[in-house]
Amino acid sequence: MAESRETILERFREKVAAGLPIVGGGAGTGLSAKCEEAGGIDLIVIYNSGRFRMAGRGSLAGLMPYGNANAIVKEMAYEVLTAVSRTPVVAGVCATDPFLILDHFLGELKALGFAGIQNFPTVGLIDGVFRANLEETGMGFDREIECIRRAHELDLLTTPYAFDPDQARALTEAGADVIVAHMGLTTKGSIGATTARSLDDCVAEIGAILDAARSARPDVFVLCHGGPIAMPEDARYILDRVDGLDGFYGASSMERLPTEEAIARQTRDFMNLRLRRTRDERG
Repeated sequence: MAESRETILERFREKVAAGLPIVGGGAGTGLSAKCEEAGGIDLIVIYNSGRFRMAGRGSLAGLMPYGNANAIVKEMAYEVLTAVSRTPVVAGVCATDPFLILDHFLGELKALGFAGIQNFPTVGLIDGVFRANLEETGMGFDREIECIRRAHELDLLTTPYAFDPDQARALTEAGADVIVAHMGLTTKGSIGATTARSLDDCVAEIGAILDAARSARPDVFVLCHGGPIAMPEDARYILDRVDGLDGFYGASSMERLPTEEAIARQTRDFMNLRLRRTRDERG
């Protein structure tokens, strides 16, 4: 059984009171989850983009019609939930799926052992006319807010992405426990974005999201995520400049980037080995 929501939140409160950041991470494989737990992570989140990301495809594949996002997260549960023993795991829910029977699905996730949910895939990453049309035809961000409200009523931990202050306020009013200020697709690495905000832009935007969330409920946790906040030094830059920020959540930062670097480095080290003697020298 998953830990209770209140037990998790109490642990988060103790960490922040001790001056330690809350750190969450995405896992697209059981090995990623196992390694994150070994590193002491506070929270693991799984959703369909993790599977695409660890297959070498961009995370935005999770927003495309390449599979049923909610079915995929249930499939991933059997791999990830069995790989960890003590870390709470949160499931990404595509709340805008018009065929989703929400309360039934949330109950299934809880029964599987998930501690809570996050709103992913999210229309928050979509803009322009397409986003406007989604909002106009019943597949907008309000569905994600309602999903957080319903999950909160089921006593599930809720850690939604917010892309602007209004969303942060509305999600907090719906009962969100942790607001994750999303700064866009993560940069760096072989499949990272190149179009992104600067870190200083993120400082101002995260600060505005934090203030809006805390205006709705002072005890809500706020983490930063995405865009140029890709490596530990990036997260440190933000944490040092946004007063009241509680931590960092990484997806590509926690599994894709470390995997790319470690495998490439290990392969280069093997490729740099040399034989004691060439075949000609051996006769």
